[in-house]
Amino acid sequence: MTLVKDSVPVTRRTRSAATATAGRPGRRRENLAGYLFMSPWIAGFLLLTAGPMVASLYFAFTDYNLFNTPKWVGFDNFTKMFDDPRWQKSVEVTAKYVVIGTPLKLLLALGVALLLAQSRRGQAFYRAAFYAPSLIGASVSVGFVWRSLFSDGAIVDRTQTFLGFHVGGWVGNADWVLYCLVALTVWQFGAPMVIFLAGLKQVPRELYEAAEMDGAGPLRRFWNITLPMISPVLFFNVLLETIHSFQIFGSAYVVSNTYCGPADATLVYTCYLYQQGFKNSQMGFASAMAWMLLLAVALVTAVLFWSQKKWVHYEEDAR
Repeated sequence: MTLVKDSVPVTRRTRSAATATAGRPGRRRENLAGYLFMSPWIAGFLLLTAGPMVASLYFAFTDYNLFNTPKWVGFDNFTKMFDDPRWQKSVEVTAKYVVIGTPLKLLLALGVALLLAQSRRGQAFYRAAFYAPSLIGASVSVGFVWRSLFSDGAIVDRTQTFLGFHVGGWVGNADWVLYCLVALTVWQFGAPMVIFLAGLKQVPRELYEAAEMDGAGPLRRFWNITLPMISPVLFFNVLLETIHSFQIFGSAYVVSNTYCGPADATLVYTCYLYQQGFKNSQMGFASAMAWMLLLAVALVTAVLFWSQKKWVHYEEDAR
């Protein structure tokens, strides 16, 4: 009996060891196949993302003009940056664009999503029509069209003249050209609209029915039910659109006819970065600007994540 009892665990251990040994080559082949399929992405990440980031971090502390050997200068580029009035202007223009454009875009996206959330005929067509500008809005051709629409004597100028507003073309007016860019980004509200629409579809209809039975009106139902229930979606859109607004370049560059004017009125941060790096060949200074932009976006993101504890409501929190 003792021999039989002692032999059972030994047999099981032997089978387990044999199974593990037999399974290792198969597991290794699976891992190798996984790394093989991931290799294009890994190579692209190392060569096109990680590598340039490390190089730009080094160039940020050097005097480099794309033609000569980089010369280490320490924090001189950052000191020069804060003393540069055009850099300060680019920060001001970008901040103004983010603060004005992002909320307007999200408000319009949420308003249209509330309308499309209701069952109506032709709903699929309206969704596609409102989403289309998000697909083509970032193209250079749309930038040219937008500049033509807001130029002197164009349709926007004639319309506001007919209404009694003698402003002239927005593109050539330093006080109005930034609002031309804001109008362009607000026009591309389709992407956040689709995300809002998905969030609205997840709100239980029973909550609205119960609130309606209690006598709550549309505004109160929106404030007390809709907004809290879609707050995670709202947070996602705010975060995504804010980061996207900091990265504006193509529309500002094209609408201003490549010189980010007039009077630096559309000198967004990335436009000045491009001028310093590729027009003035100050690649070290441009690299320092790029890392400052990364730090600014990271700081804003951290603030948004910190603030979400006070206004974003998740289902697990309710439990």
